Amino acid sequence: MSPAVPTHQEAGSQAGQPHLADLVVFGGTGDLSMRKLIPALYHADRDGRLAPQTRVIAMSRGGLTDDDFRGKVDAEVRGQVPIDDPEMWQRFLGRLHHVSVDVGSDDKSGWDGLAKLLAGHEERDRVYYLASPPRTFGPFCRELQGAGLVTPHSRVVLEKPLGNDLRSAQAINDEVGAIFDEHQIFRIDHYLGKETVQNLLVLRFANAFLEPIWNSLWIDHVQITVAETVGTPGRRGYYDHAGALRDMVQNHLLQLLTLTAMEAPARNDREAVRDEKVKVLQALRPIIGGEVGRFTVRGQYTEAGDMPGYLDEPGSTPPTEASRQVETFTAIRAEIKNWRWAGVPFYLRTGKRMPYRRSEIVVQFKDVPHSIFPGGSPNRLILRLQPEEGIELHIMAKEPGAGETTLRPVPLSLSFGETFTARVPEAYERLLTDVLAGNPTLFMRRDEVEAAWRWIDPILEAWKADPALPEPYAAGTTGPAAAHELLSRSGRAWHDQEDV
Repeated sequence: MSPAVPTHQEAGSQAGQPHLADLVVFGGTGDLSMRKLIPALYHADRDGRLAPQTRVIAMSRGGLTDDDFRGKVDAEVRGQVPIDDPEMWQRFLGRLHHVSVDVGSDDKSGWDGLAKLLAGHEERDRVYYLASPPRTFGPFCRELQGAGLVTPHSRVVLEKPLGNDLRSAQAINDEVGAIFDEHQIFRIDHYLGKETVQNLLVLRFANAFLEPIWNSLWIDHVQITVAETVGTPGRRGYYDHAGALRDMVQNHLLQLLTLTAMEAPARNDREAVRDEKVKVLQALRPIIGGEVGRFTVRGQYTEAGDMPGYLDEPGSTPPTEASRQVETFTAIRAEIKNWRWAGVPFYLRTGKRMPYRRSEIVVQFKDVPHSIFPGGSPNRLILRLQPEEGIELHIMAKEPGAGETTLRPVPLSLSFGETFTARVPEAYERLLTDVLAGNPTLFMRRDEVEAAWRWIDPILEAWKADPALPEPYAAGTTGPAAAHELLSRSGRAWHDQEDV
């Protein structure tokens, strides 16, 4: 195992200087790399956030030369990014290299090729990005070590999903942890790189007016929604074994919950923020036994109009019994058992084939203790992550006019796109530059991942033991009826800005 030493370039990072590193992407010709990683790296280069000699080395079984890979990127990525400076684009392409490696095979020549490419640059940090299925994480790290390519200044980035339950997540963590120390492991969740998520921390901890009312005395409930209009065409083989709970709740939604509910860290440093997030996950009230049926909902979209149902999605493998059991929608009523949040429900909701694409956090405040005006409604704070990032605070105001006072909720809005002239970076841009700089603040720690699985596992087990199928909902609607009943039982309703 590599010795636990800090990166030797931390001083440069703190001074705001671009990091010199070799970024090696395993799965470097795949969909994630072409759609997200390569465009993000180009934007970082364009903004001067890559050191001049930083290299991007793609690894795959494709048998490509450097020129082949650069041609592939030129053909597939050029249309995704603004190429207003052809010379800069050519300079970026010059950073790209390709090495053919078949992990798990007896042919080790690819590792020799990677070692030869990295040789002579030992002064650089080495970042290994595993844009590949979790089953490859352990074998890749072992072969990397066997080739002598793990140094004290190496880091490894793990893409989600990290396992499919607590036991498998622990096994992956053990395998990778046998090669890399915890401070070298960066478990990525791209939601943590979104600008609104960053502003959530600033909004809470850099503004004095919110903190006194950010608790159960003033907040009625919180809603966290990640809704998608897309279905799963061509992806049923994956989704049958993932489902919405594993694919979205265990990582994205629980991460948003921790940032909403965490206590103020003593400082904004690498571990203090993550310490507070773990405390929230450990304080989540377990949902077990009969409570699973009361506090969770699972649904599956069915055909509606020209939209196919989950079992009929084109380009997918034939449906199986697992296909009929898997949830494409889930809603959960969660509670945090601590002094700040006791009695405040957190409603989590995610689904595919919804009528809109939206990720948002809605903080619903309680009504005023005694209203002297008729027709008022409680204040509401909305943090939008997509499609347009921004913050809205809904307050009550009097409609203009003489006569009787008429109240209407009006938003005080902050749109990042309209307010700030600078381009809002994509989430992967922020996270990639952070990992190159060795800053783990926005990445998940082992205890954080495993605490999330401990809370999720009993729900998965109860669903597996329940012979009932997920409740159907028509594609293009807001989910099954039980999801609305989850809130209506306590006189609440989901926040939906649009009439759908």
